[in-house]
Amino acid sequence: MDIRDYLRALRRNWIAIILMTAVGLGAAYGWAKIQTPVYEASVSGLVKSRVTPTDPQQQLAQSTDTYARAKVPTYLVMAGWRSVAVNAGSTLGLSDSPESLVKRITVTNPEATNIINIAATASSPKAAQQLADAWMKGLVSVIDDTDGIDRQPGTSPVMIYVAQTAALPEAPIFPSVPTALLIGGLLGLGGGIAFAMIRAISDRRVRGTDDVEQRLGVPVVGIIPKVDSVAAERRIVAEDDAHADSRTDFAVRESLRALRTNLQFMDVDHPPRTIVVTSALPGEGKSTVAANLAMTLAAAGANVVLVDGDLRRPTVASTLGLVAGAGLTDVLAGRAKLTEVAQTAPDIPNLAVLTAGTIPPNPSEVLGSARMHQLVKDLTKHATVIIDAPPVLAVTDGAVLANQADGALLVVAVGKTTYDVVDKALNTLEKARGRVLGVVLNRVPVTGRQAGYAYDYREKSSPKEAAGKAAKGGEAASGPKRTGAQPVPVVPADQGPLLPDEEASAQPVEETVAAPASKPRRATARAVRAARTAAPAERGKDPALAADPEAGDLDSLLGDFIADDAATGPRRQRGRT
Repeated sequence: MDIRDYLRALRRNWIAIILMTAVGLGAAYGWAKIQTPVYEASVSGLVKSRVTPTDPQQQLAQSTDTYARAKVPTYLVMAGWRSVAVNAGSTLGLSDSPESLVKRITVTNPEATNIINIAATASSPKAAQQLADAWMKGLVSVIDDTDGIDRQPGTSPVMIYVAQTAALPEAPIFPSVPTALLIGGLLGLGGGIAFAMIRAISDRRVRGTDDVEQRLGVPVVGIIPKVDSVAAERRIVAEDDAHADSRTDFAVRESLRALRTNLQFMDVDHPPRTIVVTSALPGEGKSTVAANLAMTLAAAGANVVLVDGDLRRPTVASTLGLVAGAGLTDVLAGRAKLTEVAQTAPDIPNLAVLTAGTIPPNPSEVLGSARMHQLVKDLTKHATVIIDAPPVLAVTDGAVLANQADGALLVVAVGKTTYDVVDKALNTLEKARGRVLGVVLNRVPVTGRQAGYAYDYREKSSPKEAAGKAAKGGEAASGPKRTGAQPVPVVPADQGPLLPDEEASAQPVEETVAAPASKPRRATARAVRAARTAAPAERGKDPALAADPEAGDLDSLLGDFIADDAATGPRRQRGRT
């Protein structure tokens, strides 16, 4: 870890650091309040000779008071005697033992002086003052007993002169609330920083682009910001600036376009045509990324087929607001034709969607079958195929599909997936001989400044355009309108009327489902193809009657793709309603 990683760890855990600092301050304050206060009072005495000599030489010697100074070390020791404590205790009428009283006394002598300082501590200011004065009197009494004539008071040759009594202390010396708060705050701050560092070192979750490329050795081809305004039931970001609801929506669209560009320039000579979008674990947003990536590629003019290869928990139909029912498995089982189950995506003419279909009991075997391989190969000839695959660590379906595709994109949820899980998923794809195109970081937190850079770079709309956006706000928020519900068969789920010669070949299906009230039946690609190839005089009639009954499944589904490719090449940004 470098200095940037440490700073990032501190910024990521700033709340914990503040909380732990506050806890340290609170604990220190509480500790200071529950402690018994200790007050200290001190008294000073001057040690000097008692007799004044008449001889001038003796008076000169007394001025230096050599004899009194020699007695100072002796009196310092005598101040700690038990007899002094007994005298002080009896004077004050204390019930404490002499030993406990001695522990509350501190006797000092300033260097090169004849002064003795006696400091006494007690639980109240008055008690500390009285004990200091009583102790000094007890010391004087003991000196008279040892050095005085017949132990009479005031007969010792050296005396202790006390100018004034001990002063009454104003504040306790213990505990000190400011000192306690300082120590508690420092301990709390240090604990918070240590917590942030330990968490950063032990955190194995994916956080940034540099870490992924350095630890895993795979490139990051896309970074999808975290989106809060995407509809939960569709999970599709607004497709243009006119429907943008927030700065994050615009940032997501630009990140998807950047992912599209990275895929196009990944291998200029042999660009990937079949891309599997998978993840390590469920809930990382791989289905949402697959659907939005397919729509972004189609919006650029490329022919795209989105295949729901998740045969265990299919979500492509609900994500795009399409009719669920028959789909991929029914085509592989021969129960339906490709043209009968393929659907067109809303407002994206270049995008065809093949939902999962009936859930089989053996999804891995179905996806690894020769029919699946051939279907993907046929679709790849005329369109870019995006396959939404199950998580590779949950089941083996994703690895099976990656083996058949040109490459796989591994979607990783930032702040959720660990490096160990991603590394295991990459190893699984490599063992299946799948090519990993790169990693797509999903739900990347975007700071306000980063979001503002992208948003402010947008072209500002005129007042008239702004008014148009406001008028269309309700329709943009609610999505495309849909008509009433009507029962539709499971196979085909999305077709027009069958031709007479196709009714005999169509397989009967027993079960039926009812389309939701908000999702009508959509015109199939076969019907759209028939409408385009019909004669001008028959344009007003049913488009399905003009369809070629001999057309194959792939030609009927991608007929407009093939015709445009053969004539003028791939279309560029077809008209969007």
